[in-house]
Amino acid sequence: MAEPATIKLEGALTLHTVAVYLERPLPGGDFTIDLGGVTQADSAALALLLAWLRQAKARGSRVELRALPEPLRALAETYGIAALLPVAA
Repeated sequence: MAEPATIKLEGALTLHTVAVYLERPLPGGDFTIDLGGVTQADSAALALLLAWLRQAKARGSRVELRALPEPLRALAETYGIAALLPVAA
């Protein structure tokens, strides 16, 4: 069985940078989003992740988030959506 594809996000993931990611096609099947290289994130990063999760769910794919930065996790908690994020254990 093949390993799920990985999307690696790096640098700032903010209102000014997420648009380019929204245009990127997602891999087929299950995939992992690795946020280990993200240096800055705001609510636009959460919106991007939620959009990708909706797309994946609509086609029956599973997504796992890896290395979610603590500030982004805290922001998700503040907005009450942390339970929606499939963070790897």
